Amino acid sequence: MLEPPLVYVIDANVALKLFFEQPGSAHADMLFGRLAIEPRSRFYVPDFFYAECASAFANYERVTPYTPKQARDDMADLLALALHVIPTAELAAEALAIALKHQISGYDAFYVALSRRLNVPLVTADEKLVRALAGRPYRIKSLFELSLEA
Repeated sequence: MLEPPLVYVIDANVALKLFFEQPGSAHADMLFGRLAIEPRSRFYVPDFFYAECASAFANYERVTPYTPKQARDDMADLLALALHVIPTAELAAEALAIALKHQISGYDAFYVALSRRLNVPLVTADEKLVRALAGRPYRIKSLFELSLEA
């Protein structure tokens, strides 16, 4: 029997765990591994997701032994993932309303707005965001609590 496809909004902190070994990296590897083997699965991101990741790669290069070549290679690998990109202009008004109502960052609010728009869960490694929106009418899942066994 076929498992249902995974359909999520993924935030940058989850994707970056593919490239920087840190708590949750194994979870991120499993999550994105499922995307690779389940063609019906879809991961969505707002278009600024790539700007967030590029900034993280550049910052990491400045403060660690991570090299410019590694940063470029990791960006190429990130761009090669089968992510579905949604323009932020389509989400801006709703994201602002969410940010103001719940006192979360505008960036986080874009992911929440996209999740709400698509009616799919947002997967994040940001436990502060998970706590801030607990009991609210949003579908937020902690990367650390996903069950993704093969």
